[in-house]
Amino acid sequence: MPDRRARDAGSRAEGRAARRRQARRGKARIAGTTALALLVLLTAGVGWLYFHFSGNIDTFGADGLSKDRPQASAGGQNVLVIGSDARTGGNDRLGGGRKDDVGRSDTAFLLHVYDDSKHAVAVSFPRDTLVDIPPCKLPDGSWTATRHEAMFNAAFSVGGTAQGNPACTQNTVEKLTGLRVDHTVVVDFKGFSAMTEAVGGVPVCVPKDLYQGDLNPNRGSRGKRIFREGEQTVSGQRALDYVRIRHGIGDGSDIGRIKRQQAFVGSLIKKIKEKGFSPTTLLPLADAATESMTVDEELGTPKKMVDFAMSLKDIDLENTRFVTVPWRYQGSRVAVVHPDADELWADLKADRALDKDADSPSPKPSVKPVSGKGVEVTVYNGTTTAGLAASAAKMLRSHHYTVAGSGNAATQQHTSTVVTHGPGEASRAKDLAALFPGATVEGSDSPGLSVTLGADYRPGQDGDGSPGGGKSARDKGRSAADDPCADLSYG
Repeated sequence: MPDRRARDAGSRAEGRAARRRQARRGKARIAGTTALALLVLLTAGVGWLYFHFSGNIDTFGADGLSKDRPQASAGGQNVLVIGSDARTGGNDRLGGGRKDDVGRSDTAFLLHVYDDSKHAVAVSFPRDTLVDIPPCKLPDGSWTATRHEAMFNAAFSVGGTAQGNPACTQNTVEKLTGLRVDHTVVVDFKGFSAMTEAVGGVPVCVPKDLYQGDLNPNRGSRGKRIFREGEQTVSGQRALDYVRIRHGIGDGSDIGRIKRQQAFVGSLIKKIKEKGFSPTTLLPLADAATESMTVDEELGTPKKMVDFAMSLKDIDLENTRFVTVPWRYQGSRVAVVHPDADELWADLKADRALDKDADSPSPKPSVKPVSGKGVEVTVYNGTTTAGLAASAAKMLRSHHYTVAGSGNAATQQHTSTVVTHGPGEASRAKDLAALFPGATVEGSDSPGLSVTLGADYRPGQDGDGSPGGGKSARDKGRSAADDPCADLSYG
């Protein structure tokens, strides 16, 4: 009897153990099924993101790039960023115009990311800069001839397509700088607008109240106020209006607009860093960016774009700098100043850091200050801008010139500044012209020196860089950490 009871107890214990083993196997199967389901969902999610972003990204072919390209730099990489005003894909609703308008580059800068991945500098190109546009490929497969003294933004319009020609702009930048462009990125109105919304708006500063007539000078009336003076956060259409506005601030030039665009990009970078490089920040931003972006084929996959974006995460705001190509006015256009620009390109090619404390990206050569002691000069305003003669006269007195008189010229349509001299005064005229970058010198039968100011003259301009109060051809730029209200306007 005891043996039977023992056998029954053993059977019950064995049954319980079997049931426990079956339960464990069931739980294991459930856990395995759940893990498999999660793996499938994760893989599907990554796959969805890959195909989603891949579907967003447009590329342009390398067949349009020059056959004679510069060699790679000593270190780091160069990325050309183009802001396009193409009206395709719904951009006409944001920027106005027709859908079939020829695509143009509204802004452009070359971003040099140093080899240490901790420093970067962006060099802006004014769209009115006079450059040589090298041969570029047309839609029919033929190539253009080199164009000399053409405006920089004309390169993007070569071929006359609504999408623009980023390869031609890349060719032009490589020809101008001697630097090899590793990647080119084109962002249109819609992509820019969406990116500002994805980060929750960008802090900006407006020097004065601005109205609809400032955004569109052809409007014919002041219109409603669109921006109040001071700091504010903008996104979407308002952000686009802010970076595009040109009139009504400073001298209304593209140079002034570049300063505000640089401040805006700095604020955008700062906002992204504040939010952190997390999926909740990067995924909406990536979706917004890639939806309206065109890139070169080498950057044309989500992985490559993510890898590139993550390579920038260790660059501090203070080490992200913005400068403008060394420039001067040439009539109503902008000319590149040498050797200042050549020194800048050499520094970037050698992956050398720019001097932050100097007045220019690279140290300015020493120039002997101009002194006009004992020399008389008459100043004429050859434009319709009031006050230029008085401003130039003040600058000349700071250089010890005696201003014999000032007033308006016989005509006010002068585009360039002219220094006129009498017999035997060519040397003095040359010294005087040094204070007016881009000025031409002409001889006359009448004695004495005179300056006729053209549209290229700007108040405070002083070509020798001495303490007279002028601007060097090179600016020290700004960093992404700078106050958004600092140095917002030229003129």
